[in-house]
Amino acid sequence: MNGAESLVRTLLAGGVDVCFTNPGTSEMHFVAALDAVPGMRCSLCLFEGGVTGAADGYYRMAGRPASTLLHLGPGLANGVSNLHNAKKAGSGIVNIVGEHATYHIELDAPLTADIEGIACPVSHWVKTSRSSNDVARDGAEAIQAAQVAPSQIATLILPGDTAWNEGSGPTVPLPVPERPKIDADRITAAAKALATCGGDTLILLGGAAVQETNLRLAGQVAAKTGCGLLTEWANARLDRGAGRIEVNRIPFVVQKALEVLEPYKRIVLAGAKPPVAFFAYPNKPSILTQD
Repeated sequence: MNGAESLVRTLLAGGVDVCFTNPGTSEMHFVAALDAVPGMRCSLCLFEGGVTGAADGYYRMAGRPASTLLHLGPGLANGVSNLHNAKKAGSGIVNIVGEHATYHIELDAPLTADIEGIACPVSHWVKTSRSSNDVARDGAEAIQAAQVAPSQIATLILPGDTAWNEGSGPTVPLPVPERPKIDADRITAAAKALATCGGDTLILLGGAAVQETNLRLAGQVAAKTGCGLLTEWANARLDRGAGRIEVNRIPFVVQKALEVLEPYKRIVLAGAKPPVAFFAYPNKPSILTQD
């Protein structure tokens, strides 16, 4: 079993069974492994931005990471925009990026690039496999990193010889990291603010707070306390439809956002960040809340 097949089997063992691909020569042994190992569903995309956008969308809807397969530094660079969007959305993705064989990199062939340098700004975890015996363990670490709450981008760089040389076989999944807990004092302070709000307190929702179950809970709190409910302008996913809580977003236009937020003296952040303007404008504030 070569390194590529070891990695594919490790991905499947870790629950990553979808791969969006736009491969090239350096990735052919991984492509062969995708075909040889049952259980992996592959989707060929005609542009790398489609690869990374599909992986982002898959996580937003399915709630679990998919993998990508990209060709060297230029292929990764073509997918960077949607990796940026995925990182902002808290989407988990396992990127597999092909690299020249380890002994070929020093020759500076035309497509040689600093792949780690390209990956770092749009990844939380980056690693280059050094041998075919390391690939499976590196893959298990990538899956684990992608599941760190609220989910992360993990980029594993796979030199060609680490894929085609004899591998170690698959590695068992590593434990999923526990989601960090919110300090109990902060929860108590928020509850007290809401219990005495009189309509001048807002719950600003974002992330998982705008999915159905948490929306329903937020609606119950609002009905009990009279607080306001809003969401961030940009949400990874917002569950809507008949029978669900309807929540408006903070407006994009600065002046309208200021007007909407003006009545609130306190804001409880639930999965959201403090509201700021998308862009800076002359003589307009960047922070949208009162002092």
